[in-house]
Amino acid sequence: MTINRRQALTRIIGISTAAAGVSLVGTSAFAATDDQGNFHLELGDKLKYVPLDPMATAKLAYETGGGCMHQVFHSLVTMLGNSSSADAAKFKTIPTALAGFGFAGVVGQGTICGNLNAAGMLINILDDINKQNSAVIGAAFRYYENTELPFSSPEFVSGIGSTDEKTALVGSSSTANSILCHSSISNWSKASGKTFSQKGERCYRLSASIAFHLVELLNRAYHGEDIAALPESKPSSDAQSCQSCHGVSDTMSSAASVKTDMECTTCHTGHFN
Repeated sequence: MTINRRQALTRIIGISTAAAGVSLVGTSAFAATDDQGNFHLELGDKLKYVPLDPMATAKLAYETGGGCMHQVFHSLVTMLGNSSSADAAKFKTIPTALAGFGFAGVVGQGTICGNLNAAGMLINILDDINKQNSAVIGAAFRYYENTELPFSSPEFVSGIGSTDEKTALVGSSSTANSILCHSSISNWSKASGKTFSQKGERCYRLSASIAFHLVELLNRAYHGEDIAALPESKPSSDAQSCQSCHGVSDTMSSAASVKTDMECTTCHTGHFN
């Protein structure tokens, strides 16, 4: 009688556990797959990206709800699950509801914006796209800091399925000057004259805007563009100046070692103020 590799492994595991005097738990010897052959994402797994439609992804993000982090993460994972990716079926197994904690800067704490939290969460599970994954994250973060958001052109509003009437609920687009939710919303509040409690439509559109741009960046990386070389993907001149003293490996005199590419002067006013 001949047996295949899976049967052999099953017998070996069964003999070993029986000898140890414990019951056999139904898990597969193959990484990330249970004994029924179902995929479960594990630490270190990387899934294949394929280009997506930015507007279709933005529309899905706008329609999804559940907070900004969930909107962005769910929309991209769902689109990849319905794509031509070799790992489409694996994307479909990912429980995107796990991203629900990221709303309003992590359950209302006003820390990192959920849109960016989602970008990091997604890109961390993507197979390296022409060695550009880290650059895409950096470019997305710098874009969020320095761009007037949410998008408000008639084409974008129509594309995501919103209306001119709802544009009045947004008030004004604004520049965050930070990756932090509270800074982003505070600057929007100042520009629009609205309060945090009125942020609904603005944040729905912000998630759609980031989903749109994130797909654009991923698509460009997929097609071989050097995202790291883009001027807008680099820290600001102020941040680079700070890094010259507050380095990762070396510092100037007694300066603290710092690891960050985010805007510095949004919160830090310098040494002489």
